[in-house]
Amino acid sequence: MQLPPLGLYIHLPWCERKCPYCDFNSHETDTVPETQYIEALLRDLEGDLHLLQGREIETLFIGGGTPSLFSAAAIRRLLQGIAVRAPLAATLEATMEANPGSAEADKFCGFRDAGINRLSLGIQSFNDAHLQALGRVHTSEQAHAAIGCVRKAGFDNFNLDLMHGLPGQTLGDAEADVKSAIACGPSHISWYQLTIEPNTVYHKRPPQLPLEDELADIQSRGEQLLAAHGYAQYEVSAYSTSGHNCQHNRNYWSFGDYLGIGAGAHGKISFTDGRIQRLAKRRQPQQYMQAGAGHFVGSSRAVERDDIIGEFMMNALRLNDGFTLSQFSAHTGLDAAVLAPTVTLLCQRELLECGADTVKATAFGRRFLDSVVAEFLTSGH
Repeated sequence: MQLPPLGLYIHLPWCERKCPYCDFNSHETDTVPETQYIEALLRDLEGDLHLLQGREIETLFIGGGTPSLFSAAAIRRLLQGIAVRAPLAATLEATMEANPGSAEADKFCGFRDAGINRLSLGIQSFNDAHLQALGRVHTSEQAHAAIGCVRKAGFDNFNLDLMHGLPGQTLGDAEADVKSAIACGPSHISWYQLTIEPNTVYHKRPPQLPLEDELADIQSRGEQLLAAHGYAQYEVSAYSTSGHNCQHNRNYWSFGDYLGIGAGAHGKISFTDGRIQRLAKRRQPQQYMQAGAGHFVGSSRAVERDDIIGEFMMNALRLNDGFTLSQFSAHTGLDAAVLAPTVTLLCQRELLECGADTVKATAFGRRFLDSVVAEFLTSGH
């Protein structure tokens, strides 16, 4: 089996305030134990080095939590520690999530100097009422100021995270958000619908969200605006200018491999004998920081043959250009012929379309993507 590209995800689990819609492994704090946590991250990485299997790390993504709560000096120590332990590609895409609060924005130049070359700002909305409902700690004014700081720091490749389908949001509100984001000139916009996840405040006390017809109108209008201003949709919720797809996320969606270090971080690793393994690290930050060498993994499981097909489809069909049959074989170790009956059926239903070596969801199929993927989960390959 040909090994796919390899990325590295790093989880920094603390935030200033837990948002009511957030189901990530994040914990509120006033201070972060930078030194202790970075030392743990590097020990964790050392234990995973055998999983590289001769590959370079092609992309790196620091997520959270709110990674920008860490100092620029701490991020520098982290990236330097990674560089002396693992081979990094010369073209490494190094992304870091950041909040647009003034305290974080002051650090952007330092993050750039440390080796981060792509920022992802959690804007979510430019409407102060909606920001307050979402539990965000920044204002629209601070969001615009932070974007100015991003540019001043020298980032020409940055993403704005934007949500729609918010409590009380109208079509006009959503349109105004998209226009504001476009006017800021980012290279990438992640524009996704708010969903109510289990184990969140919103799940316990659900807010009043727009109706299905309103959500469809918002989606349609947003896509039109983004396309008209040069933001091509390449994944369900990802839009970019030419040459600025998020390579780290594309690797996820293409069923590539990735190491995950940090409290609660997940990884997916392939082996040349065809095995695929998923790992998760200890979730609780204190337990994670106290773990010794070889004791960071909280759970590990082999991905079985039928699950491999379903997991590949769950990811690859999110991409507008889908996947190639040769890519399926290379990244799963399976003969692409196993897909033929289900692919043929879904093409007849106009949910998929196929070329000589390509499979992708139609526009109609993307509207019902969960149902499309479910066919591969239940088809008994």
